[in-house]
Amino acid sequence: MSPLNIAALCFFFLCWLGYQPLLHALAKHRGRVINTDMTVIRAIWMRNMALRENRLMDGQLLGHALNSASFFASSNLILIAAAAGALFGGETTFRSASSLEVIRTSSRLLFEGQIALVLITLARGLLDFIWSIRQMNYCIAAVGAVPLTDDPTVLRQLGELASRVLNPALSSFNQGVRGYYFALAAAAWLFGPIPFMVATGGAVLLLLTRQHRSRSARAISEFRRLAEETDARIISGELEAVGIVAAKKGSGEVL
Repeated sequence: MSPLNIAALCFFFLCWLGYQPLLHALAKHRGRVINTDMTVIRAIWMRNMALRENRLMDGQLLGHALNSASFFASSNLILIAAAAGALFGGETTFRSASSLEVIRTSSRLLFEGQIALVLITLARGLLDFIWSIRQMNYCIAAVGAVPLTDDPTVLRQLGELASRVLNPALSSFNQGVRGYYFALAAAAWLFGPIPFMVATGGAVLLLLTRQHRSRSARAISEFRRLAEETDARIISGELEAVGIVAAKKGSGEVL
């Protein structure tokens, strides 16, 4: 493998494995990142879910998220089967691919490495989708187990705990979807090391732009701010009400 191919491969792994830490650093220093804002929004959702008597809508929303993860996992499995078929197709597949003018592969070993990289990227995405589905099922069980009680403090605590299950589940789902971007970038290696690096950098730039600069990112950031302010006022009102009730009980006991 040429030095340029090795450099392109190292650049890919740097971007692929370093994207998540880069996103966390961006959220910490500049704020307004969709993934971080959605973590807060989902936590507020779960707290409100616990306070509702009728949780049918929450169950439907969780079911929709579960169906989406299942769909992507199934699609990912089909793509893995296709990539594996090309990888294990032997000399026939290599000759067919090499006959194309746009394919830039110098040897069968390099060709198999290029296909294997796509396969590895998709396989990691599939594992993320599977873990996401399992965690969503855990969250559904937690939602169904929320007891009927009039204590808002306990309900909010239960909702907060449910969000600690839901947020990692949807974070894994996001990682699985992100795998498609990097799988496409990995496939660009078939066209040469330069297109490979350009596609990898483009994938990272596109992901970061959508996370931080898109209209959705701005709207979600504003939604988070308003939701947090409203939630804080509700909690403050509940604490004041509890304090008034406790004071009246205490006066009654003294009398």
